[in-house]
Amino acid sequence: MLIVAALGGNALLRRGEPMTAENQRGNVKHAASALAALIDQGHSLVITHGNGPQVGLLALQSAASTDGAFPLDVLGAESAGMIGYVIEQELGNLLRNRLFATLLTQMKVDSRDPAFARPTKPIGPLYDKAIARRLAAERGWQIAPDGDKWRRVVPSPRPLDILEVSVISYLVEHGVVVICTGGGGVPVIARDDGSLVGVEAVIDKDLASSLLARQLKADMLLMLTDVDAVYTGFGTPQARALRNVGATELSGKDFPAGSMGPKISAAIEFVQATGNPSAIGRLEDAVEIVKGWQGTRFEASSNPSGIT
Repeated sequence: MLIVAALGGNALLRRGEPMTAENQRGNVKHAASALAALIDQGHSLVITHGNGPQVGLLALQSAASTDGAFPLDVLGAESAGMIGYVIEQELGNLLRNRLFATLLTQMKVDSRDPAFARPTKPIGPLYDKAIARRLAAERGWQIAPDGDKWRRVVPSPRPLDILEVSVISYLVEHGVVVICTGGGGVPVIARDDGSLVGVEAVIDKDLASSLLARQLKADMLLMLTDVDAVYTGFGTPQARALRNVGATELSGKDFPAGSMGPKISAAIEFVQATGNPSAIGRLEDAVEIVKGWQGTRFEASSNPSGIT
């Protein structure tokens, strides 16, 4: 089965952890074990990942340079290469008889996307409110709450087309495990003459992964995070885990835009476009999620939700 597996931010950096190379490699090593187990089960994998903390840190470092700051599209490409390298290496250490490739991926977006006027994508470190407000005033940032902290937010336009999808498909057909669409892909727009140019934005990784899975005609979209399932009433005494969900059952329901909301939208889009299942769950449960034993599974049918 061809699975597009999207790694959540916890696969690289857990909330509150210092953003050190050692911490990130340790977390990727843990993620690689879960992904290798899927490959050992006989599945073909295409792996995607986020880059919010990393691209934000690179932006801070770039802004501090006396030579001038690099734009977000360039920093996105840099972070995707860095993260892909570590994922590829740790997977290769576990599966030495397999071929792996990290591919920088350009993602076409619309220059008229309303997201450019309403930044929502959090990047970079977490700050106390007072520090975030000071940095926003000094650097012209937009900021927004993230739990009990604050972060910088940037535009997150909707992904429209993956320019390297034919290359990804070719590699998959030849048995290569591909790491691509890092950070949602590098956002680019087409000029009037058809040439491409990068833009200041960070694309949502889950929506980009859904588009990738649809374009590859994948058998499953798997979004791996740090919670075991989608919950109604999350964080309250009434919290209930959803196990089997019809693709239309959660449409229109309110889930956090910065966390579960895009994952649910991505899952629904993939199921409705392909008729194939998608699932959301904990990284450690990857094999069990694919088998239907754990996580929240989205199906084309509209049967009543399985709630535990």
